[in-house]
Amino acid sequence: MALYLTEADVDRVFDMDAALYAVESSLLHQANGNAINQPRQRLNSGPDTHVNTMMASDNEWGVFGFKTYTFAGGIYNFFVFLSDSRTGELLAIIEANRMGQLRTGAATGISTKFMANPETSSVGVIGSGFQARTQLEAVGRVRELQRVKVYSPNAERRSAYALEMSDRLDLDVTPVGSAREAVDGVGIVVTITSSRTPVLLGEWLEPGMHIAAAGGADPYVSELDFGVVERADLTVVDDRNQSRIESGELMMPASQGLLIWEQTRELWQVVSGQVAGRSACEDVTLFKSLGMALWDVTSAKVAYHRAVDQGVGLSIP
Repeated sequence: MALYLTEADVDRVFDMDAALYAVESSLLHQANGNAINQPRQRLNSGPDTHVNTMMASDNEWGVFGFKTYTFAGGIYNFFVFLSDSRTGELLAIIEANRMGQLRTGAATGISTKFMANPETSSVGVIGSGFQARTQLEAVGRVRELQRVKVYSPNAERRSAYALEMSDRLDLDVTPVGSAREAVDGVGIVVTITSSRTPVLLGEWLEPGMHIAAAGGADPYVSELDFGVVERADLTVVDDRNQSRIESGELMMPASQGLLIWEQTRELWQVVSGQVAGRSACEDVTLFKSLGMALWDVTSAKVAYHRAVDQGVGLSIP
């Protein structure tokens, strides 16, 4: 019988440490040639109504599956279907909003682990919404942070974020009045917004910065101006095929000859050591995250086994 896990179940058995493990493992499995990711497919079924599906297979862990998420009536619903790749047996159906939040943050954490300067202890976050919380949490797992600044246009929301994350991570998170102030003097920059226009400019960047751009998955949306892409000494994506159809940050400068796709690298290449995360302390490194089905499948695998071990979830025929 398969196991059904609710959001509350996921919250009990899956945390940031598990997400970091799942994401990093999936990237190593890619490097070994034992994991396959398929770019997201989208279906618009009516005004403000759409269905998205993402599929992947992790043969090293013996699972495959897909995530489907819908938007209708102003509400998102996320589910991951996990199957045994040896038998085809359905293992689990998992409500996946919380799990997606964690694995998205974990990807930024993994990029920071392998691409940011080792001594970096300061972060600037642009964005203070649902996804911004696990972004900072993940970075805090891979770096010992001393200084964090956050900016978003709504002063009340950024102050609430600063208070919450200061308490959660036991460090001082300071709300600031502009995006430029948020990135001034920091070593790691995270952009995680719903903005359709750039929130980070290349002229603000300083030598040695690592940028994780995790908001926006739309060819007509860009959190970064062209200057950020031009300043980057290394540009890394999660999935190049997906980036070529979804990442406005990279598609738009590429269309003007400012980015050569073949010179971008995928995160698995960096994690496996095939490509250096940086060649010098002064390098500016950029990771553009869109979200991969492979991360969902490996996260589901970890959550499923923890749930079985702990007796969590509902068995379904």
